[in-house]
Amino acid sequence: MYFFSGYVNMSLDDAVAATRQVLQRHRLTVAQLDPGKTLKPRLAANFRPCIILSAYSPELTRRAMQAGEETGSIVFCNVLIQEQTDGRVKISAADPNATVGTLNHVELTRVAQDLRSMIQRVIEDVASRPAARSIPKHPQQDGRELAAPAPAHRSAA
Repeated sequence: MYFFSGYVNMSLDDAVAATRQVLQRHRLTVAQLDPGKTLKPRLAANFRPCIILSAYSPELTRRAMQAGEETGSIVFCNVLIQEQTDGRVKISAADPNATVGTLNHVELTRVAQDLRSMIQRVIEDVASRPAARSIPKHPQQDGRELAAPAPAHRSAA
């Protein structure tokens, strides 16, 4: 599975607020889940502090459901915002193309591509905020992060 991710130097609460704000600016509707509070009592397990923002575009959901009513749920995107051991906060989301790509449906593929573009912009926007210092990432495969190549610099010769 492919993921998009970025790191920010801000508190978890600030990263959640910034991500929520950017998701809403991109016209995505957002619901929030705290896995630590929800799962800890049931599983007696400790998690690194994290929040999941479940986001969807009403317009993309409409398009997906017009293509097939049972497909509306696949255009939801969960954004995981998680504290890291080094103090940074990681913001990541699965690539919608990885989910929808298994279907052979032209309109759903277009919807997934539109959602993919939105989610990429959201993560880039949050990571580029003045209060945040981003470490750019390429999509991940199998949970392994792939660091972006260093930008080429021109010499002033």
